[in-house]
Amino acid sequence: MTPLDRLRIEKAAADCGFEMTPLEHDGGLELRSARFPETLLVQPTGSSTLTVSASSAGLLDSVDGADIARVDGFGALYDVLRTAAAHARTLPNRVADAFRRETAGMPRSTEAERVVVQRVGQNLFRAALLDYWQGRCCVTGLALPELLRASHIKPWAACESDNERLDVFNGLLLAPHVDALFDGGWISFSDEGMVLISEGLPSDAAARLSVRTDWAVGNLRKEHRRYLAHHRQHELRGKEARD
Repeated sequence: MTPLDRLRIEKAAADCGFEMTPLEHDGGLELRSARFPETLLVQPTGSSTLTVSASSAGLLDSVDGADIARVDGFGALYDVLRTAAAHARTLPNRVADAFRRETAGMPRSTEAERVVVQRVGQNLFRAALLDYWQGRCCVTGLALPELLRASHIKPWAACESDNERLDVFNGLLLAPHVDALFDGGWISFSDEGMVLISEGLPSDAAARLSVRTDWAVGNLRKEHRRYLAHHRQHELRGKEARD
């Protein structure tokens, strides 16, 4: 590892959420953060190529949850590090644990008090989805956070625990019109992320709403599948919705 490689890796780490001083290890740098225990090892393997290894599966942006990635160039390294940091901050139960800490002393005896507690959870969930999906609608790519909606796949009321309600894999970050369609059961998504349009949605309404048959959610993980299965089975409207 050359001094220039080290400088570039350290700069990328600090910019992407690994703010602690890296540790030299196996010819590369181990990247760390005070916000989560997971680490990455970045090793230069050529003049412009690097290998990134994650301490835990699921940090890197791969469908199969692989814990190693090969990166071509330092620009691409930024994308890998940002994604890994976002995934580490929003691992299952991490958001729910934060919710339990923040609401431990809050009263819940009245409906108004319970609404306040629920709002804390919804705000944490939204922040986690903004982080996980990098501030972009996961279907349209709209990158205006003020407009984006944190949409539960399995609805809040149907969840059996706070771990389900606040699981980042139980959510999609969606543009307002996509959120309304998804929340209302007019569309859903396959395990591969392809849009499924309700038979109950009239074609002229779909056209006016600019519903596209090539809509898709990219980079879905296996952890999303059980929630999507619930949405398809219990939320997606059937043909009778049109009658």
